[in-house]
Amino acid sequence: MACAFCNTCRAVIVFIWAALTLLIVHVASATNISIHVAASEIERQALLNSGWWKDRIPHNTSDHCNWVGITCDYKGSITHIELVECSIKGELGSLNFSCFPNLQYLNLWNNNLSGSIPPQIGSLSNLKYLNLRWNNLIGTTPIEIGSLRNLEELYLRSNKLSGVLPQEIGNLKSLIWLSVMYNTVGGPIPSTLFRLTNLERLFLGCNQFNGTIPREIGNLKNLTHLSIITNKLTGAIPSTLGHLTSLLYLDLSFNQLHSFIPLEIGNFSALAELDLSDNKIRGTIPMTLHPMFLDMSFNNLEGEIPTYLRDNPPNSFPSCSQRHRLAPSFILSVKIFLPLTLVLAFTIFGFILLLKGKSENLKLVTGGYDGKILYEDLINATEDFHIRYCIGTGGYGSVYKAELPDGKVVALKKLHQSETEDSAFVESFQNEARVLSTVRHRNIVKLYGFCLHKRCMFFIYEYMERGSLFYVLRDDDEAIELNWTRRVNIVKSVAHALSYLHHDCTPSIVHRDISSNNILLNSNLEAFVADFGTARLLHVDSSNRTLRAGTYGYIAPELAYTMVVTEKCDVYSFGVVALESLSSSSGPKIMLIDILDQRLSPPVNQKIIQDIILVSTTALACLRSKPKSRPTMQRISQELEGKTPMKKGLKEISISEMRNQEMFWLHESDNTQ
Repeated sequence: MACAFCNTCRAVIVFIWAALTLLIVHVASATNISIHVAASEIERQALLNSGWWKDRIPHNTSDHCNWVGITCDYKGSITHIELVECSIKGELGSLNFSCFPNLQYLNLWNNNLSGSIPPQIGSLSNLKYLNLRWNNLIGTTPIEIGSLRNLEELYLRSNKLSGVLPQEIGNLKSLIWLSVMYNTVGGPIPSTLFRLTNLERLFLGCNQFNGTIPREIGNLKNLTHLSIITNKLTGAIPSTLGHLTSLLYLDLSFNQLHSFIPLEIGNFSALAELDLSDNKIRGTIPMTLHPMFLDMSFNNLEGEIPTYLRDNPPNSFPSCSQRHRLAPSFILSVKIFLPLTLVLAFTIFGFILLLKGKSENLKLVTGGYDGKILYEDLINATEDFHIRYCIGTGGYGSVYKAELPDGKVVALKKLHQSETEDSAFVESFQNEARVLSTVRHRNIVKLYGFCLHKRCMFFIYEYMERGSLFYVLRDDDEAIELNWTRRVNIVKSVAHALSYLHHDCTPSIVHRDISSNNILLNSNLEAFVADFGTARLLHVDSSNRTLRAGTYGYIAPELAYTMVVTEKCDVYSFGVVALESLSSSSGPKIMLIDILDQRLSPPVNQKIIQDIILVSTTALACLRSKPKSRPTMQRISQELEGKTPMKKGLKEISISEMRNQEMFWLHESDNTQ
């Protein structure tokens, strides 16, 4: 009996214990759920209180995880906030950052946010990416930013921040990218910055940093890009820079650095671009420097240029890189080896190429081909611009094909004699030289040099074997060779080039004549934007009113009544070119499949089909009548590389359906006000 009783007791105890365990688990689970619900509601309320989502909440949904720019984890907690180019107004502190403990990604790039960076931003302990560039933020960078120990990328560029960088920035041990360019941050560069040994890109340019470049900069062994352009740095260039053997790009121009160029810079075996211009550097150029793009103009250098630098100039010009040149500059100071009788003041960038022409001809051409383009060679190669070498003629002049003695083929665009006496044509010529001498992009045609003289004006361009997109599309055989993949790639290339001109150059450059005539194709049918004669620099303090320019059929409609040029004029023209690249010349149709070029077989590859849908939808977004409702070229460039369009076949998609596809351009209504 005792044994049976014990077994019964034991069973009861086990049952009670199991029941209690289940009850505890249930209570704990319910409590946990309620905690998650409460936390989620706090995040939702914080979004609403900011006012940023006032007009961005989809109809009939209270779930903030489905709102524009919001991404949540499986628990419903916000991990990503991305409102790019959404015209958000108000203070950055309107969003209570302390309500988002799981936030990893915060991108508020290119809005109208004002006020200072609130100290509460330091509560985002899980943040890995913070982008606040291109806003109107003021004040100093708060010391609390040093609490973001997991931060990998920090962009504060192009605001109105002042004061100094806090020493606490040295706590961001995970940081690989830091940009504070285009602010008014001053004082010495904080020494703690050089504890960030994971840094790969450091951009401090266009601020008011003073003092010397600390020797500790040599600790940043992983650095590939370093720019401290346009500051107030003094002293010598530290020899410890030579420790940065991974460096690809170094720009210390527009400072007050002096003394000599350290020999250790010769350790930069991977360096592709070095700019030390506009300083007070003296002495000679080290013989240990490796061939690279090199700008040492406006210094006090003396002696001869090393032979390897004279014989191996680069094949391309430097990018705009948002730098401001206040005077014409030469890649190497003329004090080194050229007498001032040989200086062409119009030059902005470019190597000086000596010519051996007759005395009545201009003796200099500037460019970046090989340093030895001779005027005589150009004349001989074209038999003094004989018509047999002419490959195209337009209102501006004629284009000639010239094969140089070394076998290199170039294109020469020469103004007609009558045009050299017309101030409008000369101004257009000078404008193209000025723009193309300051840009570098793989999808913008290369300018090797130019000759500017009242009796002879011509450009020396990279030769494009297949001519313009316009002519290729209108030749049946060539159009068939331009398959769907190549057409999509052409549109993407043009998008990338325009994004670069609009968003990576300061002032921004608007082409104003984007058309299939001005898209050139090389032997591999790769696209390059050309003809910058009507390009304009957009100055923020100017009305940017202009005379009408461009090609009929590609001109944005607002230019007919406002005459104010903006980047959105190029966006409209790009949309026309994108549709032209895909469609045939037949009459209007309803379905997408019906407007595609009938000379090609319908695509069957699903990736190509989705690319065609994406390009078509993007093009239609570019053709909206209101300029502000069109996406920017930077957004287009990004979308064409990353978006996944609707999963439908070409025969199932109508033009009207594509025009209503908000899934591609969620910020459409944000820009229409």
